[in-house]
Amino acid sequence: SSLSPALNPPPPPPPSLSTPSSEAELRRYLGYTALVLFCGAATYFSFPFSENAKHKKAQLFRYAPLPEDLHTVSNWSGTHEVQTRNFHQPETLEELEKLMKDADEKKARIRPVGSGLSPNGIGLSRAGMVNLGLMDKVLQVDKEKKTVRVQAGIRVQQLVDGIKEYGLTLQNFASIREQQIGGIIQVGAHGTGARLPPIDEQVISMKLVTPAKGTIEISKDKEPDLFYLARCGLGGLGVVAEVTLQCVERQELVEHTYVTDMKDLKKNHKKLLSENKHVKYLYIPYTDAVVVVTCNPISKWRGPPKFTPKYTKDEAIQHVRDLYKECLQKYRNGKITASLVDELSFTELRDKLIDLDPLNKNHIVRINRAEAEFWRKSEGYRVGWSDEILGFDCGGQQWVSETCFPAGSLSKPSMKDLEYIEDLKQLIEKRRIPAPAPIEQRWTARSRSHMSPASSSTEDEIFSWVGIIMYLPTMDGRQRKDITDEFFHYRRLTQTELWDKYSAYEHWAKIEVPRDKEEQAALQARLRERFPVDAYNTARKELDPNRIFANNKLEKLFPLSQAA
Repeated sequence: SSLSPALNPPPPPPPSLSTPSSEAELRRYLGYTALVLFCGAATYFSFPFSENAKHKKAQLFRYAPLPEDLHTVSNWSGTHEVQTRNFHQPETLEELEKLMKDADEKKARIRPVGSGLSPNGIGLSRAGMVNLGLMDKVLQVDKEKKTVRVQAGIRVQQLVDGIKEYGLTLQNFASIREQQIGGIIQVGAHGTGARLPPIDEQVISMKLVTPAKGTIEISKDKEPDLFYLARCGLGGLGVVAEVTLQCVERQELVEHTYVTDMKDLKKNHKKLLSENKHVKYLYIPYTDAVVVVTCNPISKWRGPPKFTPKYTKDEAIQHVRDLYKECLQKYRNGKITASLVDELSFTELRDKLIDLDPLNKNHIVRINRAEAEFWRKSEGYRVGWSDEILGFDCGGQQWVSETCFPAGSLSKPSMKDLEYIEDLKQLIEKRRIPAPAPIEQRWTARSRSHMSPASSSTEDEIFSWVGIIMYLPTMDGRQRKDITDEFFHYRRLTQTELWDKYSAYEHWAKIEVPRDKEEQAALQARLRERFPVDAYNTARKELDPNRIFANNKLEKLFPLSQAA
C-alpha cells in the first residue's frame, strides 16, 4: 500500500563505528518527522466514511451516525439532501385525507414530493414529506375520448405501459420517464415541439387534497381559475391525488439526427420548427457543431427511410475511447484495462473524461470536440414508438439551469432563440468557462396554466427552453464543491447577461434561491413581473392556511407576507 512506508518507518541504520555528525542526525530526524506528518495527512484525507455517515456531499469531514428513524432523502443528482423523521407514503385516498387532516391539526409540514428528480430539490423538506409512490394505479381509460385517469403517484413509464394496449400514449415526454405524474405537471415540465404545449396542458381535470377544503375536483368547467393556477402549482396548493390526461394515438416515429452549423441553421430554422412534430438542437461549446434531432410520424406512403450508416457504433465512439486512454496515461498513469473502456457508453466515457480534470477549460474543449465528432459519425435514422424515441440520455449527476423565453410564433419566429444561443456561446468563450456539452434547446407551444414559464394568453405564441449543464462525475466532496462553485459562476453570468434581455425565466424544477437577502428580494420582484404571485399566495392562504405544504424554497420564492 502507498501508506505502508509511513505506517512502518524503516529502522535506523546500524550504528557506525565513527560517531555521526549532529548535522546528519538533525537531517535524518527531520526526514522522519516529515514522513510521519505526511502519513497523518494522507490518512486523514483518505479516511473511509461509513455509508450512513451524516454529511453533506461537499463536506467530507462531518461525521455522525444516523438514528434509525431518520430518513435521508436526496434528489437524483445528489445536489440537495434532507434528513427527516416524517416521510409518509399513503396507499389510498382515504389514508392521504386522514394524513392531511392530522398534519393540519398539528400544523405539521408535509411537503408533497415525487420521484426526487428535480435538480433543485423543490419537493424536499426537513420538516416532513408525503410521497404518493404507492398510489400508482391506472383508474380509467376512455379509448374513444383518448383520456386516462390515474393516481398521481404513477410514474410516466408505468402509465405509458399501462395504456399501450388501448393504442394510446402521452402527447409528449420530457427527457426521462421516471417522474411521477403529479410531480411532472406541478413543476411545468415539457418535451419538445413548437406545436406541443408543456405537459401540464395535457391535464383535463385533477383531484386536489387540501387542508381547508378537503378533496376537491377541479377542471376548466369546475373552478376554472383555481384549475389553471393549480395545474402548475409547485405543490403549494394541495396534494394532487388523481389526474385525468388527454392522450393521443400511439404511433411509431422516425428520429433523424444530423450535424450542421449555425450559418446553415439560421437559414433552415423556421422550416425546422414548423415542419417537424418534435425538434431539438444540441450545441457543443467551443465548436460550431449543432446537432439537430427531429422526430416525426412514419409516412404511410413512404414508410421508414432506407439508410445505411457510414460508421458502426464502435467506429463512431472509438476516437472517444482513444482520447480517454490517452488522458488516463496523463492523469492516472493508465490504471484501467482497455476492455473496461470498450464497455462504456458515450455518456459514461464523457463523465469519466470530465472527471479527470473537470474545471480545466482546455481539457473540456478537447472532450467537446470529440463529442462533436461522435455526433458526426452517429448521423442517421432511428425508428420506434414515441415513448422509446423521445427520451434522451442526460448523462450522470449534474447541475443544470434551464430558462424559458418567448420566441415569436410558429408562422413568424422572432429568431430570438438563436440570438440567445449566440450570445451564450460568446459569453462562454469570452469568460473561458469550462462548459461541457450539450447546451440543449427545445420549444413548446404556450400553456394556459398561470404559473407555467410558458404561460401566455396569445394562442400561437411559442417558447424556447435552453439548458446549460455541468456534470458531477465524482463523489469527492471537495471536487464537487469546486464544480458547484464554477457552475453557479456560469449560471450567474447567464443571468446577468441574458435573462432580462430575453425575458427568460428559470424552469421551476431548476430555479435556485440565492442566499443573499437583496438577491432574494430581486428574484421575488422579478417573479412578480411574470407570474400572478398575489393570486397564487391568496390561493395558498385559502387552501393551506397553516402552510403545511410549504418548504424553505417555496417560502423564499413566494413569501406569504406579500399576499394581497
